[in-house]
Parts: sequence; C-alpha cells; structure tokens
Amino acid sequence: MLSVKLSTSISISEAIAQHLYHPSTVIPNPYRDKQFRCLPGVKRNKELVFVGRLVSDKGVDLLLQAVANLKALDLSPKLTLIGRGEEEEALRQQAKTLDIDAQVAFVGPKVGDELVTLLNQHHILVVPSRWHEPFGVVALEGIACGCVVVGSEGGGLKDAIGKCGETFPNGDVEALTQMLHHLLTHPDQLEHYRTHAQQHLARHQKTEVAKAYLNVLEEARR
Repeated sequence: MLSVKLSTSISISEAIAQHLYHPSTVIPNPYRDKQFRCLPGVKRNKELVFVGRLVSDKGVDLLLQAVANLKALDLSPKLTLIGRGEEEEALRQQAKTLDIDAQVAFVGPKVGDELVTLLNQHHILVVPSRWHEPFGVVALEGIACGCVVVGSEGGGLKDAIGKCGETFPNGDVEALTQMLHHLLTHPDQLEHYRTHAQQHLARHQKTEVAKAYLNVLEEARR
C-alpha cells in the first residue's frame, strides 16, 4: 500500500503569508454570497455604519472621535453601530461627551435579512480596528450590499477591501477623519469604488474558494 504525504501551506491573506517562514498560497475566506447582496428596493440614505463587537480592539471609539471631528468641519453624518460588547456604555458616554449622541444610533446585534437591509441603507462601512485583522469577512459583506469600505490598513483587511474602498493607518484618527470627509463630500468617488465590487467579490464566492483549494490539493499531489 502506497502512502503519500501532502505538504502545503494556505493563508487567508497576504499579511498572514508574509509572516510565515515558508511559501504559502493565499486563498481568501468566502462570504455568504446568497445572503449578502444589493437590494434594489432599499433606499441608501444613511452615511456611516459599523458592524462588530463593541470592544476596544475594534476601534469604535476612534470612529466616534472621527465623527466629532467631522462635525467641527460642518459635516454631521449619521452613524449606525451594529453590535454589542463590553465597551457599549463607555461608547455611549463618549458620544454624549463629544456632543454627537444625536448622530449615533446603537441598534444592537443584527443578523440575516435585517443586517442585509441595514447595510443596504448605508453608503460607507467603517472597519477601524486597532489590531491587525487576519482578514475581514465583514468588509466583503458590506461590499456585497453596496457599501464602500474604509478600514485599517494593517493586517489582512486591505485584502478584503481591495479596490472597493480605502485604508488608513491603524489607530490614526486624523487620517480616518480626512478619508471620511473626502468620501462624504465626493459622492462620485463612492460610485467609482462600487464599480470594482463585482470583480472583487467573484474571487470570494464559495464556489471559487472551493476551486482554489482543490487546485492546491491537485498541485500538491503531483
């Protein structure tokens, strides 16, 4: 009986691959492409949205400060925070202290069709993580629902965003503020980023990811 041992390495992002001591094939995570999609009948009339745990690593406090900075620049975008976490009360207090609580809606965790509808109502999904995310499926979900994504550039999040948004240095509130200001005052730029969505998302569909894994296994057997 012949026993064949297959040895290969697969990473979900370039950031992960670069930290390995041996070559690695990058195959990104998929997203739920049957669920997350644009809904033609939903009005996109809200500006900013965040989806995730309300904890310090996710950088929601940075986003609140950026919204306050925008208010000082005579921009008052609405921000929807989707999620729950140990920092929620502190974030609510921060919004009050910054005098932006009227602009910020804490709506709790949402899933399924309700989450998809909420994403479809917004123009920009912000992912301001302090830490280096290994990837960032939430970015793909936002893009699939028609959002332009603004996220932290460290880690694998920039791979998930691709040409469908912009990235800023992790923790840099001023850079985040400037980026949001530019996008909010240049709607044509939002439309430009959306033109890249279909091609970018194609690589992250479940069937394409499965094919990529099968190709790696076939190569390893040769």
